[in-house]
Amino acid sequence: MINKEILAEMGYYLNRLSELDEFIKKGIGDVYPGAVIALGCSKGVGYIKAYGYSVIVEEKKPMKENTIFDLASLTKPIATATSIMILIERGLLALDDKVQDYLPSFKGPFKDKVTIRHLLTHTAGFPPHEPFYYRCSSVEEIIDEICTGVFLTYEPGTRVVYSDIGFILLGYIVEELAGQRLSEFTEANIFAPLGMKDTMFNPPRELRDRVAATEICKWRKKLIWGEVHDENSYAMGGVAGHAGLFSTALDLSIFAQMMLNKGTLNEVRVLSKRSVEEMTKCHTEGLSARRGLGWQLKDKGASCGDLFSDLAYGHTGFTGTSLWIDPELDLFVVFLTNRVHPSRENKKIVRFRPKLHNLIVGLKRF
Repeated sequence: MINKEILAEMGYYLNRLSELDEFIKKGIGDVYPGAVIALGCSKGVGYIKAYGYSVIVEEKKPMKENTIFDLASLTKPIATATSIMILIERGLLALDDKVQDYLPSFKGPFKDKVTIRHLLTHTAGFPPHEPFYYRCSSVEEIIDEICTGVFLTYEPGTRVVYSDIGFILLGYIVEELAGQRLSEFTEANIFAPLGMKDTMFNPPRELRDRVAATEICKWRKKLIWGEVHDENSYAMGGVAGHAGLFSTALDLSIFAQMMLNKGTLNEVRVLSKRSVEEMTKCHTEGLSARRGLGWQLKDKGASCGDLFSDLAYGHTGFTGTSLWIDPELDLFVVFLTNRVHPSRENKKIVRFRPKLHNLIVGLKRF
């Protein structure tokens, strides 16, 4: 899909997009089996194109512009952090509320100091990862394990250590306050109002052929295709605050436009202007990484490369997905791949992605 007017508004010559085309094609079969890219600005989507294959094991299926991807950790900013901000706007919680106010069983050294803000900024003190799925088989068991069995590894607010654990708690807090599953709350308050028709947790079986396959899982002993890749999310029924969301490049473009328009799109308001500003400013000054509320901010070594502005914010997903938004350039880039298909051992996306984003900015006339 090409919208010439939007691309002209963004400062792109149509004939130079062939350079982007060739760059992404070079990654097929080496960095990923397939990919979908979308470029746009606050006024709309300028370019969406699919490359390679959505499935290469058991059968070969070509990637399509409307292929549905397991977003993995993109769930954190898009579903969970956005939901938290909606609840804040409704007066149901505040950023500096203690986690113990909502989960009284959350006890242990330093745990009485952990706030909602700490969870959103990866400064709560949690270790990077815990394989709960080996010993837990429900949401309740995993939440209980975090509250009573996981010890903090540093004092809250003193370090940035990226961790799924805080967002598992955030998803559960949303559910407790909203009185419904995270999947239901996000559908009613974010995705349906924006018209994001292909964004969901636990895609129904009939959509499987549209979904990009992920890994041949050693634990589940099968190809993961149409169900969540993340093991802890799987143990929680596929609906969790850290992973589990599925979507398309077009739907993520809609979300990105909403963010660039400060919380509103087509007269639909998902967030207030102040909430967007709060989410996308740095809350970790002086620490090892720049973090907003749910969002990674442009920093040295960020996956958005070198040429995005210092106002840029985004996130990646373990499966090979990413979204970067730059309000100064009025630009968003959705880049969705199935790089873990058929194995997570392929990590070439880490070096490929910054160079791709540099190219995208370099092609702009202004």
